Amino acid sequence: MIKELKELRSMSNEDLLKELDNLRTEYRDLMTKIATGGAVEKPARARNIRRRIARILTILRERGAREYAITR
Repeated sequence: MIKELKELRSMSNEDLLKELDNLRTEYRDLMTKIATGGAVEKPARARNIRRRIARILTILRERGAREYAITR
């Protein structure tokens, strides 16, 4: 996790926003699959995605990029 945090903190705001968009899309697709009764290979993936999204939002808010972090 520490390695992941260092990696995220070294990214620019634009890169973080791209990563955030990709994660939100992946999370939405995963939750749709779960809701329709589909079998998921890694059920813990949803939790990991939520946590990574939260980490990115925290970093963006610390940097003062609040207006970018709120858009969904």
